[in-house]
Amino acid sequence: PLTGADSPTLAEVVRDINKNSNNVMARHLLLTMGASAGQPATLPAGRAAIMRWLAERQGDDAAATVLENGSGLSRIERITPGVLAGVLATAWNGPYGPELASSLPVPGVDGTLKRKYKDAPIAGRAHLKSGYLENVRAIAGYVHGPDGRTLIVVGIVNHDRAREAAAVPEALVQWTLEQTERPLCCGG
Repeated sequence: PLTGADSPTLAEVVRDINKNSNNVMARHLLLTMGASAGQPATLPAGRAAIMRWLAERQGDDAAATVLENGSGLSRIERITPGVLAGVLATAWNGPYGPELASSLPVPGVDGTLKRKYKDAPIAGRAHLKSGYLENVRAIAGYVHGPDGRTLIVVGIVNHDRAREAAAVPEALVQWTLEQTERPLCCGG
């Protein structure tokens, strides 16, 4: 070879994808996942790699998941809130959980949520990824409580009037934050 170049680490790539909502990089990551499974770097190979991983961890619940391009900018992609919460739980409990969590925007602090929650109680107390398409509003991630507990939150509104319900995912995040401030058990 005449020249070579090292790519950024996977953690750096995922951080760029999530903090800035980089859809082109997300698609390339899906292609890379297909290639890493010994297949050519194609969307079908990438989708198959993800679906195998999901099926191993979520079983039959993952069967309704539909992937198209890896970025989420699709009219045919589908995932249930339960499956997405399961993915977040698996990641949180895995060896790369801290890397994934830190790749998600911190409300009021950085990334795509820097301005959105600047003066909200959730500012600085979560790692969340939002998603917006015509007729879709979504948010998912981790909400961190003052006692060190972390709760997973997933909210998806998929309806012709989703724009009118834009406050619903935000209210869910606020409610989740309030749950982290409640005692774990009785008597307090």
